[in-house]
Amino acid sequence: MTRRGISWALLAVLVLAQICYPLTAGATRAGLTVATVVLGWLLSVGHALLSRGPRAAAALVAVATGGGFAIEAIGVATGVPFGSYDYSGELGPKLAGVPLIIPLAWTWMAWPAWLAAVRLTGGSIGSPALRRVRRIALATLGLATWDLFLDPQMVAEGYWVWRNATPALPGLPGIPVSNYLGWLLFAVLLMSTLRPLAGPDADRTDHRDHPMIALYLWTYFSSILAHAVFLDLPASALWGAAGMSVTAVPLAVILLRSRGASDAHREGHLPQRPGVDATR
Repeated sequence: MTRRGISWALLAVLVLAQICYPLTAGATRAGLTVATVVLGWLLSVGHALLSRGPRAAAALVAVATGGGFAIEAIGVATGVPFGSYDYSGELGPKLAGVPLIIPLAWTWMAWPAWLAAVRLTGGSIGSPALRRVRRIALATLGLATWDLFLDPQMVAEGYWVWRNATPALPGLPGIPVSNYLGWLLFAVLLMSTLRPLAGPDADRTDHRDHPMIALYLWTYFSSILAHAVFLDLPASALWGAAGMSVTAVPLAVILLRSRGASDAHREGHLPQRPGVDATR
């Protein structure tokens, strides 16, 4: 199996697990949640390793997994920056009050969010410094807005609970606005640190990254469908659709245009058979 094939295979298993999620309940659903996060972590870290090498994979683990655990431990202990909350015991073993899978979730979506931002800013005009700022901003939003899907879903399952959930976004009770602001804060720190540590190859995308781009778009569109239809969370479907659209919709448009241009290019170079009108 090729390196890209490994990523595609892990993505297929991840998608299957997520499709099964609405069909389960209770301890089975909690176990499937843990398995899904572990798969997502393996997919993103494995892709970074296979496509960019040990430096990028180590940077991703250090910044997203290590940093994610640190910010969560601080949050549980002090209420800063997310607000005061507690995790239940349904997500597996804890360290410093934080289930060990939680920082894996940060890592799972940080890498595809970064690569999506790189893809979107690849042809940007302006100085390198301006492109870097735009890239970090898009990657930050690409990761932080995912929580508009994640937190309502996990709170509805009882995996964590907020001690003071006000003020909250309309239609999303039980989760304070400070949580989303905390996500933005950590996401900008994460993305600002990831690129210098990961190396210059993290500033380029190519065919190697198709599984990660597919993961990001799958997460967006499948989350809208799942929340609106299967999980009875219409408000988070709307909030998440609006939030992640900042990155996901332009990304989908660019990919469709790129595919259309590629198809037109191939058709324009097909050999013309005698007696056939090539303009038809």
